[in-house]
Amino acid sequence: MDITQNYSVFLSFAAGVLSFFSPCILPLIPAYLSYITGVSVENIAEGSKNWIKNLSLVLSFIAGFTFIFTILGASATYLGKYLLTRQKILRLAGGTIIILFGLHLTGLLKIIPLYRQKKVQMNRIVSGYTGAFLIGMVFAAGWTPCVGPVLASILIVASSQETVLRGIILLVSYSIGIGVPFIITTILINKMLGVLSFFKRHTHPVEIITGILLMIMGLLLILGKRYI
Repeated sequence: MDITQNYSVFLSFAAGVLSFFSPCILPLIPAYLSYITGVSVENIAEGSKNWIKNLSLVLSFIAGFTFIFTILGASATYLGKYLLTRQKILRLAGGTIIILFGLHLTGLLKIIPLYRQKKVQMNRIVSGYTGAFLIGMVFAAGWTPCVGPVLASILIVASSQETVLRGIILLVSYSIGIGVPFIITTILINKMLGVLSFFKRHTHPVEIITGILLMIMGLLLILGKRYI
């Protein structure tokens, strides 16, 4: 398979990585890690003897939001198949919307509704691996101003795919993009705290890069490029 046919997989993965460093997620990373593992960030940083368990809990958390994102991707593609007769119109409209999302993230265009934040909170949750999985599902359901446009853009691309499997691959790629930094942060917490602090001070450049990435995805969709 020609590498040029895999644009959306790579772009979805990159969008996931950038989503991790977005202003909506990045400041909460230490709190998420502490809540998932049940220990303080300081204890994680000290090299707890339970680091393998902590990592496995984070993997359960990643599995939780991957599960939700995958269902969304499959549903989007399934719906797109039924709208195949209007595929060209949907492709042009979808690409335009993605470009608008990109302009919004760069700050060149302000879409007011996207600044509204929706959070799903769980006051009581099961502990352990089941709890971590459920937290991941809640994480996926939290529609924030930063992640919303990115996730919606990938779902639009997924809806244009010919098979449900292709839509699933896109959302799994996006989930892996978010999950890899979580894993790295858990393993290298001492070094990553400094990195996270740096990105917290420079979130706007990350938003600009993400916006440009979305505009590229939108343009490729409008041009009818087949990605996978």
